[in-house]
Amino acid sequence: MTKLQRIKEIAIALIMILGAFVMMFYPKESYPLIVIILAFWFVAIGIGSIWYYFTMARYMVGGRESLFMGVIWFDFGVLTGSLTSVPHYYVLMYLIGIHGFSGVVRVLRTLETKRTGSPNWKLKLVHGIIDITMAFLCIVFIKQLNITGIIFGIGVMYSAVMRIVTACRRTALIVIE
Repeated sequence: MTKLQRIKEIAIALIMILGAFVMMFYPKESYPLIVIILAFWFVAIGIGSIWYYFTMARYMVGGRESLFMGVIWFDFGVLTGSLTSVPHYYVLMYLIGIHGFSGVVRVLRTLETKRTGSPNWKLKLVHGIIDITMAFLCIVFIKQLNITGIIFGIGVMYSAVMRIVTACRRTALIVIE
């Protein structure tokens, strides 16, 4: 990672932390903002995956999968964007799914990485456990609207801290002579 990329990642992380504090201090007013963020995030992932398919993946074995996943993510984004006038339960179910699935996958990948002898497995394991904890908190506090903004803010803040840690970490460079 170049110095400019590191600075960009840290700047994005600081903006994320600021947004997380706003969501945590005004949880009732942050519900439409959370829906908009999730919608844009899903649409961006979908468009990125579709773009990847048309630029590179259509020539690869199994490349059509990126097209299908892009369409699915794009559809999730459009669906999420239409959820502004529905109860907060739907957004909490999204958060449960996102944090629960990514946490379980991250923990399983970390255990596999540990078995192969990699030294960098502890931080990833903590990240997976925190994701599972966030999903559990969403389940416990599903009846309270205020908690949606607070839990989402904590998740955004944790992602920002992980961006800063990743940006400050030294990158391994492999040289083949």
